[in-house]
Amino acid sequence: MTSQDIIEKLKQESSEKYKANVIKMGIPEENSIGVPTSQLRTIAKNIGKSNEIAYELWNSGYHDAKLLAVLVFEVKKLSFQDINQLMNDVISWDLCNFICKQMIMKRKDYDDFIKQWIDSNHVYKKRAAFVLIGSAVIKNKTITHDTLDQYLYLIQTHLDCDHEHVKKAVSYALREIGKKDFEYNEKVLLMVDEMLQTQNKTQVWIARDVKKELENVVEAKGRERLISRQSKMGES
Repeated sequence: MTSQDIIEKLKQESSEKYKANVIKMGIPEENSIGVPTSQLRTIAKNIGKSNEIAYELWNSGYHDAKLLAVLVFEVKKLSFQDINQLMNDVISWDLCNFICKQMIMKRKDYDDFIKQWIDSNHVYKKRAAFVLIGSAVIKNKTITHDTLDQYLYLIQTHLDCDHEHVKKAVSYALREIGKKDFEYNEKVLLMVDEMLQTQNKTQVWIARDVKKELENVVEAKGRERLISRQSKMGES
C-alpha cells in the first residue's frame, strides 16, 4: 500500500461533521480530510510501522495524514532532531499532544524534549514541554520527588507565554503534579496561591483553573493518584 493509496483510503473514510470540527480548531479546510482518530488507529494497524511511509504521509500536507503518520513512525529510529523538525510543522494542539503522547513518551529521552522546548518561542514546542511534564507524572510510576520538584521549578520559571494553548498545557501539568499525592497537592496549591497574588493575567488564569480542580481531590480505592471529588469514583 502506497502513501497515495492511504490518502485515498482516508478520503473514503472522511466525515463532513468531523471535518467541520477540525476546521474550527484552525486547520485550513484544504488541509483537512475529516477522519476520526479511532479510525486512524485502525488504518495504522493495517499499515504497520514504516518511517518511509510516515514521512510521505506527513509531507502530504493533510492534517489527518500527519496524525496517522505519528502512529506509523518507527519512533526508536528517529533522532531528537528528527522529532524537533516534525514539531516545526505543528500548528494545532491536537497534533502537538499526539506527538507527545504517541511518540515522545515512548522514548527514554523524553526529559530532553522538556528541557529543550520549555523556553522555546515556538508555541507548540513550548506547549509540548508542559504536556510532557503532565504525561510523565501520570506514566512514570517510579518518578522521584527530586524530578517532581524540578518540574515545579521549570513551570514556575517559564510562565511567560499567554497563548491559550500554552496556558492550558501549563494548567494540565500543574494539575497532574497536584494529583500525585497530598504532599504535591499542597505544594501546587501553595504555588498557585502565590500566582493569584500577581497582577499577571496569564498566571491568574492558570492559578484559578488549577485551583478549582485541586481543592476538591480525594483518594479512591484502587487508584494510585488523587481524583476529583466530582468524578464517579470520588463520590462518597
